[in-house]
Amino acid sequence: MFGELSTVHQVLIGIYALLLVASGIVAVLSRKGVSGADELVARVKSWWWMIGVFTVAILIGPAASVVFLGFLSFLALKEYFSLIPTRRIDREVLLWAYLAVPIQFYWVYSNWYGMFIVFIPVWMFLLLSMVITLRGETEGFLRAVGTYTWGLMITVFALSHLAGLMFLGREIGNPAGGAGLLLFLVFLTQFNDVAQFTWGKMFGRHAIVPKVSPKKTWEGFLGGLATTTLLAVFLGPFLTVMDPLWSAFAGAAIAAAGFIGDVTISALKRDLKVKDSSGLIPGHGGILDRVDSLTYAAPAFFHIIRYFYA
Repeated sequence: MFGELSTVHQVLIGIYALLLVASGIVAVLSRKGVSGADELVARVKSWWWMIGVFTVAILIGPAASVVFLGFLSFLALKEYFSLIPTRRIDREVLLWAYLAVPIQFYWVYSNWYGMFIVFIPVWMFLLLSMVITLRGETEGFLRAVGTYTWGLMITVFALSHLAGLMFLGREIGNPAGGAGLLLFLVFLTQFNDVAQFTWGKMFGRHAIVPKVSPKKTWEGFLGGLATTTLLAVFLGPFLTVMDPLWSAFAGAAIAAAGFIGDVTISALKRDLKVKDSSGLIPGHGGILDRVDSLTYAAPAFFHIIRYFYA
């Protein structure tokens, strides 16, 4: 156990040292009035917040981390429901949706993969549809079913894979434990966000999805993908069971999936005509704004590890 924590602690120290250096650099750029420096400062601050939050989840142990990450998922679901239009008649439906959070994370804690993987996509989907039907209101039925179940998939099912990594690490005999897998995922996801922004700011010319996120460019995406993949090659042998080649594959998958998660939540906010999911974190928006990349990256990385190493 001490060996596990020693490895994770060493990497965490390195990450915080890197954050200090990055903070110093962006502070200098901001004082010099460099174009885009203010946004880079905001992203580095966001990086501090995310790494800080997940440091707690990593160090408090698997059982407590499930509770902690479950609460994070609950906050994300609450933000989502506060953004979308809901019908007064569906209050009972929302209650069932909230109850799905502790149940889903219980499946994680009990390491019952069969229920973990089908509970929300199958049983909650059918339950919410049934409850909405029995309320007897057909107007807006399809929109209600679609928005409620999509929200559960993104904020609860997808994010529960973060907690799943804590137990998957033990199952596959990862030297750095589940904490190593979670740290590998979260650090690379946040690093990729900053790297894509930096590459895009320097060389970005061709937008990928201009109507969704005008500042996202092919140059930024590919630059972030390459940089994150290289970093994964270095970190993989320390934090995971993967060799450098598989670490590169996982790093590329995390970068690509993180980008999709980011623009997916951006599409949601543009449709609802809001800038931030909430004001929960002053100056940084809400929980959804901070975990958007992880909604896709967490399931992608979890299943790469499970399919090839479990």
